[in-house]
Amino acid sequence: MPSFNRRHPKGSFKLFPKGVRKPHLRVDPDGKVLPDQPVKRARGIYLLPNAFTTAALFCGFYAIVMAMDQRFSQSALAIFIAMVLDSLDGRVARMTNTQSEFGAQYDSLSDMISFGAAPALVVYEWSLRGMDKLGWLAAFIYCAGAALRLARFNTNISIVDKRYFQGLPSPAAAALVAGFVLLMDDLHFAGAELRWSAWSITLFAGLTMVTNVPFYSFKDINLKKSVPFMAPLLVMLVYVIVVSDPPKVLFGLFVLYGLSGYVVLLWRWRKGRPVSIIQTSEEGHQKK
Repeated sequence: MPSFNRRHPKGSFKLFPKGVRKPHLRVDPDGKVLPDQPVKRARGIYLLPNAFTTAALFCGFYAIVMAMDQRFSQSALAIFIAMVLDSLDGRVARMTNTQSEFGAQYDSLSDMISFGAAPALVVYEWSLRGMDKLGWLAAFIYCAGAALRLARFNTNISIVDKRYFQGLPSPAAAALVAGFVLLMDDLHFAGAELRWSAWSITLFAGLTMVTNVPFYSFKDINLKKSVPFMAPLLVMLVYVIVVSDPPKVLFGLFVLYGLSGYVVLLWRWRKGRPVSIIQTSEEGHQKK
């Protein structure tokens, strides 16, 4: 049997280099290869993840109702509960393989109520009402910033660096505003006494949501990977610290997170790295 030289000549092109997965080719009845299509989410409606989203939506609505009744501590707590529920619905959908386009859109609408309209109305009723136009303009800027932030997130989800959020996430912005209300109410300060502080925090949160400031997303943390023995102890320590004084600790944590993006921005600028976290083709190629 004749032998063949299996070595590729210099400069030859390999269709599927080693380590690259071969794509699934689609062929029509005439044998012509059809272009590959991106994987799309299912269009069904699944009960379990959407139940968490509905619960988060209810918390946002409840926060608005409580603010109208001048019960601001309950309003702020409802927004924090909505944050917890919002972090669970996506994870539940991935764990149960029940991701859908309906769920993604429903989650965005729920976030707009819980982290856009609710915090703006709560802080307006609590402190900004007495500032006339300046008050409702700051609340509107926050609400519009949340809407723009969510719309940009949905359109740029496939091209941004997954390790960072583009702009302050709307749940973190809501926690910043609601945390300030919760802390001051716990310290027995009236909203009218802190109008300018509330105005500044509301404006800062609203504008930071629509910037390109990178905020760490914690999405690259693998919860299925084994961890050192000290990790559960640190988690327990953080839990004890939060429970010891929730208003002070939660507001302090989200203030640090709200400033951390600007620290990362300054660090990237000093290192000569791109300020924008939107991936280009070259950046995506280098990370593979």
